[in-house]
Amino acid sequence: MERINKIYKKDERLVIGLMSGTSVDGIDAALVKIKRKGFNTNVELIEFENFQYTNDIRNKIFELFNPETGTVDKICHMNFLLGELFADAALKIIKKAGLSSTEIDLIGSHGQTVYHIPEAIIDSGYSIKSTLQIGEPAVIAERTGIVTVADFRVRDVAAGGQGAPLVPYTEYLLYREKDKTIVLQNIGGIANVTVLPDGCKLEDVIAFDNGPGNMIIDEVVKRLTDGKIKYDDGGIISSKGKVNEALLEELLEDEYFKKEPPKTTGREYFGIHYVDELLKKAKKYRLDMYDLIATATALTAKSIAISYKEFIIPKYGLDRVIIGGGGSYNRTLIKMIKEYLDGIEVLTQEDIGLNSDAKEAIAFAILANEAINGICNNVPKATGASHPVVMGKISL
Repeated sequence: MERINKIYKKDERLVIGLMSGTSVDGIDAALVKIKRKGFNTNVELIEFENFQYTNDIRNKIFELFNPETGTVDKICHMNFLLGELFADAALKIIKKAGLSSTEIDLIGSHGQTVYHIPEAIIDSGYSIKSTLQIGEPAVIAERTGIVTVADFRVRDVAAGGQGAPLVPYTEYLLYREKDKTIVLQNIGGIANVTVLPDGCKLEDVIAFDNGPGNMIIDEVVKRLTDGKIKYDDGGIISSKGKVNEALLEELLEDEYFKKEPPKTTGREYFGIHYVDELLKKAKKYRLDMYDLIATATALTAKSIAISYKEFIIPKYGLDRVIIGGGGSYNRTLIKMIKEYLDGIEVLTQEDIGLNSDAKEAIAFAILANEAINGICNNVPKATGASHPVVMGKISL
């Protein structure tokens, strides 16, 4: 406990946030200086880098997403292998910043989600929701010598929540305004949104997963190029195509888009099986590669816009949208969102002087900092949890 007490007494800490998302591009590592805590938190980004996975590691992670190939021995092995990779990422970002491990107070690691069951299943008389993130925190703590806080989602799930989205708490700390309703839109593999009503308190914040972000676009690109191209870099491919409105409207009939928040989703729903069905539906329209990728891109853009018009604007209004995540670099996607939200200010994290890639890694540094302070760091209205909890397991 002496180590935790020493950290607890500090008013300023150096914290590393580690994140691997549903797109499985690699490990985002952000080194930040955090001053104070709670609603007075101040964060300064010192260093950031994305450490990309090798194709071999990426393929092994993707095997875990499929119940048929994600066997228990593979999950067990990859939990520890990813722990090593997360630890390496932390050590590399420390070196890049010209610091030593002894100068770092905390690591906050989200890990890699391999399966997520947010809807309750009745089993043996219990109502069970579940989620699984791997990237063993004990390995991270052992290799780095730094106190590690990880496995955040599970405590929220234990309290009846969906374990997602987790970043709304940090967004409330950093982005809230007195006279504007701000929407923070993240576009990773999945698209998720946080709504900060003007002058809101934490209990007023809502958040939910809009639906697919880059996940469907990436998978369609891979399928149509036989794996030669993994994603639509900058939206160049989709910019050459024309959206097929009939197919788009057919896809938007999916029940998830109509479901009221709080709601969360993942690769289990919008993964390879969804793309299989999408491609079947697309056959009757005889689209070329460019039109099909443009339509997949429009699915993400329009489903985001629809979620605003259905669940946000009627109740809160909307002054500004700030987009982060890998999708913010897809110029065609951003252009489509702006067109679907005509009249509303749409910006990216870069437009306001911040870093789209670093945003979620920074969030987990903040969540770790709050956990060490014993401060509840979930938003029940966003996750559906029955009450606020302190998320994060601590490895000394």
